[in-house]
Amino acid sequence: MDGSIAEPAELRIPALSLVVLVGVSGSGKSTFAREKFAPFETLSSDFFRGLVSNDENSQEATAAAFDALRFVAAKRLEAGLLTVIDATNVQRSSRKSFVDLAKAHDVLPVAVVLDLPERICVERNAARPDRDFGAAVVHRQHGQLRKSLRFLAKEGFRSVHVLSSVEEIAAARVQRVPLLTDRRGETGPFDAIGDVHGCLSELEGLLTTLGYALRRDDEGRAVDAEHPEGRRVVFLGDLVDRGPDSPGVLRLAMGMVENGHALAVPGNHEAKLVRALRGAKVQVSHGLEQTLAQLADETPEFRARVETFCHDLVSHLVLDDGRLVVAHAGLKEAYQGRASGRVRSFALYGDTTGETDEFGLPVRLPWADDYRGSATVLYGHTPTPRAEWVNNTMCLDTGCVFGGSLSALRYPERKVVSVPAERVWYEPARPFLPEDGDGDTSPEREGGLLRIDDVLGKHIIETSTHGRIGVREENAAGALEVMSRWAVDPRRLLYLPPTMSPPNASAREGLLEHPDEAFAAYRREGVTRLLAEEKHMGSRAVVLLTHDAERFGGEPGWLGTVHTRTGRRFFEPGLEQGFLRRLDRAVATAGVWDELETDWLLFDAELLPWSLKAGAMIREQYATVGAAARAALPPAVAALEAAAARGIEVGALLTSTRMRERDADRYVDAYRRYVGHADGLAGIQLAPFQVLAAEGRHFADHDHGWQLAIADRLAAADPALVRRTRRVPIDLDDPESVAAAIAWWTELTEAGGEGMVVKPFANLVRTDSGLAQPGIKVRGREYLRIIYGPDYTEPENLVRLRDRNVAHKRSMALREYALGLEALERLVGGAPLWQVHQAVFAVLAMESEPVDPRL
Repeated sequence: MDGSIAEPAELRIPALSLVVLVGVSGSGKSTFAREKFAPFETLSSDFFRGLVSNDENSQEATAAAFDALRFVAAKRLEAGLLTVIDATNVQRSSRKSFVDLAKAHDVLPVAVVLDLPERICVERNAARPDRDFGAAVVHRQHGQLRKSLRFLAKEGFRSVHVLSSVEEIAAARVQRVPLLTDRRGETGPFDAIGDVHGCLSELEGLLTTLGYALRRDDEGRAVDAEHPEGRRVVFLGDLVDRGPDSPGVLRLAMGMVENGHALAVPGNHEAKLVRALRGAKVQVSHGLEQTLAQLADETPEFRARVETFCHDLVSHLVLDDGRLVVAHAGLKEAYQGRASGRVRSFALYGDTTGETDEFGLPVRLPWADDYRGSATVLYGHTPTPRAEWVNNTMCLDTGCVFGGSLSALRYPERKVVSVPAERVWYEPARPFLPEDGDGDTSPEREGGLLRIDDVLGKHIIETSTHGRIGVREENAAGALEVMSRWAVDPRRLLYLPPTMSPPNASAREGLLEHPDEAFAAYRREGVTRLLAEEKHMGSRAVVLLTHDAERFGGEPGWLGTVHTRTGRRFFEPGLEQGFLRRLDRAVATAGVWDELETDWLLFDAELLPWSLKAGAMIREQYATVGAAARAALPPAVAALEAAAARGIEVGALLTSTRMRERDADRYVDAYRRYVGHADGLAGIQLAPFQVLAAEGRHFADHDHGWQLAIADRLAAADPALVRRTRRVPIDLDDPESVAAAIAWWTELTEAGGEGMVVKPFANLVRTDSGLAQPGIKVRGREYLRIIYGPDYTEPENLVRLRDRNVAHKRSMALREYALGLEALERLVGGAPLWQVHQAVFAVLAMESEPVDPRL
C-alpha cells in the first residue's frame, strides 16, 4: 500500500476500503465487479441513473445519480463496509470526489484500473443495443485514462492495480487483507502497560510483579520476558525519553514483541524519535535529547533496529474480536479500525484544541468523557495520579517518570497493577502529584454520567438475556422528566425493579385470581419447581447499602440510599441514614459482609407500612370513596327498610343496597389493614427478598432459597427492622404440593393478606421460548376490592372483569426484568455509569406504555 503499481494477478485490497473501478465504457467493469465482489458491495452509476430517472443510460440524470450513489457509499463506509464504485472514473474530478469520500470516513481508497485496448471496448459497445454512442466517446475516455495512470498514486489512492488484458482481468484474484490495526483474532489475556519513558528498573519490577520471567543476554541486559500462562504485554507507547535508560526499555520491549510475548503501539515520542533518527529537523526537547544521547552509546545496528521497530508500529490495535482497542492517546469510536492521517494523529496526540496552557503544553479535549463505544479503550499519553475508568476507557499513564507509578491493566480481569517510581526522573512542566501527597489534582471527571442524547428519542437496548429491547420516543420523554426532576443522584440509581404480571383470570366462582392459573402458566413454560412467597403489602424499594461512599459520590460516612421503583427517595436524608445504620448493623451481625466479601450491597425489597409512601393516595382516593359510601348507604338502607315496612315494593333495591353497604364496609376494612403508623424509624420495616448485587457480581443465578435465607438472617439480627418473608415450596409434578400451596394462599388471603408471588425456585430461568416470568402475583379476593372497587365481586362485574388480557403486561414484565438484569450485569462488569443508566432509564420508560394499571 505504498502507492506503487501492484502485481495484477493478485489484488490485495484492504478489507475496509473504497474500491474505485477505473475504465472506459466497454472495459468490463460491471462484469468484473459482479464476479469479484458481493452483490451489495458494488454501487453502479448505471443502476443509480435508473433509480433516479427510470433510464440507466440517461446522461441528464448523471448528476442526481452520483449524488445518490455517494450518499449510499457514505452510509456503507460509515457502517464499516467495503464499497466498490462501478463507474468510468476516467476524469480526475470524478475520482477526487471518491478519494475525498474515503478520507472523510477514514478508509483507504484503492484504484482498480481496467486498461483494455481501445478497439476491444469499441467492439463491445457496438454489440450492445443500449449503447448508441460511437467510437469517439470511447476514444476520448481512453485518452483521459492514459493520461491519468501515472498520477493515480499522487491523487491519494493507497494502492493501484492495473489490469491490461481480457485474460488478466479474468484471472485476477481479489484478496481481502485486514488492516494492520486489525488484530481481532488476538484474544489475550493481556497486560496493558502505560507510558514507561525510559524507566527500565520500574518496567522490570512491574513485569516481575505481573508474573513474567525476564530473560537476559550475556551482558545481563533484559531482552525478553515471558509469562508462564501465556499472557502478553501491550505497550501503550512512549517507551522512550525523559527516563534514565530508554535503550534498555527499547531492548526489552523489542525483544518481547519479536518473540511474540508483547504487542505495541507507537507514542508521540516514538514518532518524533523516528524523525530524528532519519535526519529530519525536529525540536530536540521534552526528553528527546536524553534518548539521543543514550542511543549514541549503542551500536549502529541497534539504532537501525530501533528506527525500524518504531517506524513500523501502527497507530492503534483492535483486539479480542473488537472488544479491546489500544492507542497511545486513546481513540474515539468513529476512528477504531480505520486508517487515515487524522486517525493516526488522534491515536498519537489525542484531541487537542491547538492551543497551549500556561505551562506551554497542548490543551487537550476530554474525549473520554463523551465516549460511547462498546469497546474498552486503553491508552496513556496524559499522566494522571491514578488509573480510573471513564466511560469504559482507562488512562494507564500514571506518571512513572515524574515520580508517580508505572501501571498495567490486566485484561480481561480489569485489575490495575502498579509499582512506584524509584524517584522523580524528570520534573514535569505541569504539577503532577498532589502537594500533600494525599489528594488528587486532576479535575473532576463526570464523563460517566448519562447524557440526554443517550436516551432521547426512539432507541434500542441490547440485553444479554432477552435480545434487543426497543424504547419508544414518547415513553422516553416521560421517563426523562421523571428522572431529571425527581430521581435520586444518578450515581446511586443503579437498578429499577420490573413490574409483575398477574395470572389469567380465574373461572372459579367469586374469584378473579387464583393460584391455578399461575401454576398453569409455568407448566406451559416447562418450569415445575416453584416457590410461593408471601406478598407484603408495602412499597417496592431498592436499597443501596455501602461502606464505600466515594464510589457512589457520597460524603465520608454516607451509607447509601433507599428509593422507590421510579427512582424517588423514600426518606429525608437524616432518617434515611439512620435506617441504613440499623440495616448495616443487621448485615454485619448476620455475617453477610464477610460472606459475600464486598463493601456494598444492593437489595430488592418491600418497605412497610404501605401508607408510608401511599398515605396521600389512601386519604385522597380510597378513603374518600369509603367515606362517601359509608355516609350515603346506611341512610339509603334505612329509608328503603322504612318504605318496605309501609308495604312499598322495594325488595330488590333494598337487597342490592344492603349488598353495596356490605361491600363498602369490606372495601374500607381492606385498605385500613395496610395503614400503619411510623414515628421516625419506629414502625418502619423492610422485607428484603433478593440480594441483587455486590462488588464484582450479581446474584440472579442464586436461587430464591438462598436469597430468602440471607433475608432470614437479617430478620433474626434485627426483627424490629427486618420482616421475614414466609414462603412455601411447590413441585407442580406433586398434586399434594400444589394443594398445600393453594391452601396456604387461601389461609393467607382470608386472614387479610394481600396474596402471594409465585416464582421459579431457581430465580433466573431460560426456557426454549426465552426467559421465564420472574414472578406472577396472585392477589386475594378482598385485596382486589381496593383495586377494582367495592362491588367488583358482584357476578355481573366479575364476568366483565374476567375479560382481561394480560399478554401485554407479561411482555412488559419480561422486558423490564431483562433490562434490570442488564443494568446489574453492566454495573458489576465495570461498564461506564451511562451504560448502566441506559438500561435503568428504559425500565422507567416502559412504565409509560399503555396498560391497565389494575393488572
